[in-house]
Amino acid sequence: MSALRLELLAQDGAARRGRLHTAHGVVETPAFMPVGTAGSVKGMMPDAVRETGAQIILGNTYHLMLRPGAERVARLGGLHRFMGWDGPILTDSGGFQVMSLNELRTIDADGVTFRSHVDGSRHRLTPERSVEIQHLLDADITMCFDECTPFPASEEVAAASMRLSMAWAERCRAAFRARPGYGLFGIVQGGVHPALRAESVAALTGIGFEGYAVGGLAVGEGQEVMFTVLDGTVPRLPADRPRYLMGVGRPEDIVGAVRRGIDMFDCVMPTRSGRTGQAFTARGTLNIRNARHAEDPGPLDPQCGCTACARFSRAYLHHLFKANEMLGPILLTWHNLHYYQSVMAGLREAIATGTLDAYAATLAAGWASGDPPPPTIGKDRDD
Repeated sequence: MSALRLELLAQDGAARRGRLHTAHGVVETPAFMPVGTAGSVKGMMPDAVRETGAQIILGNTYHLMLRPGAERVARLGGLHRFMGWDGPILTDSGGFQVMSLNELRTIDADGVTFRSHVDGSRHRLTPERSVEIQHLLDADITMCFDECTPFPASEEVAAASMRLSMAWAERCRAAFRARPGYGLFGIVQGGVHPALRAESVAALTGIGFEGYAVGGLAVGEGQEVMFTVLDGTVPRLPADRPRYLMGVGRPEDIVGAVRRGIDMFDCVMPTRSGRTGQAFTARGTLNIRNARHAEDPGPLDPQCGCTACARFSRAYLHHLFKANEMLGPILLTWHNLHYYQSVMAGLREAIATGTLDAYAATLAAGWASGDPPPPTIGKDRDD
């Protein structure tokens, strides 16, 4: 097997249908990666994650280096064996989490020193150490360690941040140990400034990576600005390499990004929303805690075939959340992940058949239509 590679199968406009070949299996793209931050997709068994249609998941360097520790995971056979997931894994570099610590960290040209949010212990993370941790975890896709530019940021601040990340990307490339089916992704930064984004792409493509991510978006800039940045950035990326939009997002954001040439996505939204009672459906989002669902015998989403929709009513799901039963968050998480994967499967089919515009319009119309009122049951009615 050669290095990690993307096989392009079809295109509809800028949207791409592909197949990503990794050491631990094939990923059909466009793909959504459930987030398994600490070696677990919250509330889900690995087999259940696979049943939703997911083929690749995401783990996090920062959390796993703190507990149980990358060296321990390596001694136990790597992250795949440790968490019981035999498919591909992408690991975030830890940069976002470290940078969000604010007063708990200090940054310099060499790396970042920070204190653990768990126990206050002191740690040092450099580009080389981040790559080493991801190697110990046995990640199929390693992400470059970068500084996540704050939003909003002046062009001067964004430029300094981006250039530091580009220097770190070069060090990550030198530290990465190439082997068949594995790859290192560079991360495009530059805030919302087109010239800085272009400079970042030029620097990364000059270094050369197995894939390219667009970072620093979905941080409060809004969908219109995000799409504008993608419009100016994605066409500059190599056409034969996978493109990953980090931390995105809502289904409508994913559809728009796919239409601009993005291949891979991750976000905590479907799992986090599931734990708080929010469900994504073909008719938009709904909150299962609302009283309107208390006597609704129908499924969460009549168009969905997941376990939650096939076996349980809205009334039962509502009851589980009102009673604080853990099965409620589990079932809504299961449904949300299944729904996201069904949208991705639909996007892949639409690109392959040249019907992406029609599919995107159908999705948008469904989301805009809203959830219908529940039926009236158990009450006398006039004939």
